[in-house]
Amino acid sequence: MELDNIDNILEKYFDAETTIAEERALKEYFVNGSVKPEHEKYAPMFTHLTNAKEEKFTKQIPLQHKKSKTKWFSAAAVAMLLLGLYLGNNYIEQKRIEKEQAAYAYQETKKALNLLAQNFNKGKEKIAYLKEFEQTKQKIYNDN
Repeated sequence: MELDNIDNILEKYFDAETTIAEERALKEYFVNGSVKPEHEKYAPMFTHLTNAKEEKFTKQIPLQHKKSKTKWFSAAAVAMLLLGLYLGNNYIEQKRIEKEQAAYAYQETKKALNLLAQNFNKGKEKIAYLKEFEQTKQKIYNDN
């Protein structure tokens, strides 16, 4: 690879515009070739990338089961739904009972007013009889 071309490839590399072949050429340049002094600052990065491929992680990682918050949220949602249905049914039942009680009170009031009206008419008739009795009494007492 031409050393003059390395500056152009490095510029493209840092702009994330290089091809895979250009990246391989850069790694070979920094790992195997003689590096120019102005490029020495980039050498540790490319040697690390090459060495990192060969490293393997051998420690065993214990897997922990993550407790899902989704279960709690769904359980809470179901609980709220059931509570809402229960309270809603109680509210509807209470309103139905209130309507029945209001209808019963209306019917009883209607009966009481009808009874009052009937007795009022009887009382009116009795008053008419009393007036007639008074008139007759006055005639008897005034004639004597």
